[in-house]
Amino acid sequence: MNVFDILEERGFIQQTTHKEELRQLLENEKITFYIGFDPTADSLHVGHFVTIMAMRHMQMAGHRPIALMGGGTGMIGDPSGKTDMRKMMSIETINENVNCFKKQFSRFIDFDNDKAIIANNADWLMNLNYIELLREVGVHFSVNRMLTFECFKQRMEKGLSFLEFNYMIMQSYDFLELYRRYNCKLELGGNDQWSNILGGVELVRRLHGDTAFGMTFTLLANSEGQKMGKTVNGALWLDKNKTSPYEFYQYWRNVDDSDVKMCLSLLTFLPMDEVNHLSSLEGANINKAKEILAYEVTKIVHGQEDAIQAQTAAKAAFSGGAAKGSLPTTNITQTQLNQGIDIISLLVDLTKLAPSKGEARRLITQNGIKLEGKTISDIKFIITKDLFNQNNAFMIQKGKKVFHQINLTN
Repeated sequence: MNVFDILEERGFIQQTTHKEELRQLLENEKITFYIGFDPTADSLHVGHFVTIMAMRHMQMAGHRPIALMGGGTGMIGDPSGKTDMRKMMSIETINENVNCFKKQFSRFIDFDNDKAIIANNADWLMNLNYIELLREVGVHFSVNRMLTFECFKQRMEKGLSFLEFNYMIMQSYDFLELYRRYNCKLELGGNDQWSNILGGVELVRRLHGDTAFGMTFTLLANSEGQKMGKTVNGALWLDKNKTSPYEFYQYWRNVDDSDVKMCLSLLTFLPMDEVNHLSSLEGANINKAKEILAYEVTKIVHGQEDAIQAQTAAKAAFSGGAAKGSLPTTNITQTQLNQGIDIISLLVDLTKLAPSKGEARRLITQNGIKLEGKTISDIKFIITKDLFNQNNAFMIQKGKKVFHQINLTN
């Protein structure tokens, strides 16, 4: 089956240039393609994971991925989908984030024997001669047309800096450079990258007379159109030190019924027959589909061992049993305990289970917090040694589905 058809059947594809030509190209040739990742943090997050899964499908079909690190474009910041200008990062921070990305990619993509490439656009963007760039590249971009693109239009009211206005040219130049270096013929990205991708496709055609291609993917959003992957503690990261495998597992275990099919299609490799069967389950049975979804996604991101531990921990927490597995945990010392820890500080400062003191008070007064199965309704409650079990630990439960373990250390 053509990988184009696989991606289309699973719901990845939103827009393409030259659709039938691209489909034939992927059918008849093994091509090099790329996806760019600006290093805005020290970990990839679940929004990146959709494009990583697409890269996996493409590589499994014999095509060669380029994971392009935005060491250069990260200096500018992509205005796409943003209402305000991105915070400027130092070169040191950008380089550190790029190195973190590179380590994470090795878990998902096979780079052995030139099957895939990691490149960094800082290698060519940082040394560009501005006048030469304007003469070779800038002449092919119409300002009038650029201002009609959605990525710029939504910023016009608040103000669009000239710095950000150059981002499209930088990303287009990336495609040109990868075409020249690796005969890269296709750029993939999230649907918010459509305008930037078109710029690169047209630049290759204008300067080399060759047909380049672009394809955008569905942004991970729930049935109500809201972006998925946001938690109380922020983004859903692919780094287990930022989002534990248990928290990661629980996020997918608790998706809405209406989002099960989309998540199974985009974020797992289960055959579509099985996806259709699981997503057709109704009532309590749909929970089985959610457990499979959570396990499969966690296995891809964190490995089978962590996925099994997360699943075990989730079932133990749900049944009220011992919390064996990768439950999110916080360690407190005997000294901290002796100094006194109140319930508000525990929820806000130590465990981050509540984003603010006001939210912590609301949870407590509405009986949304339990310690070792006992509802806590006093906002002045103090944590004492009596709470800890024989293993020097106790469990916090927030609502019905969020569990967190506290360990007492020396």
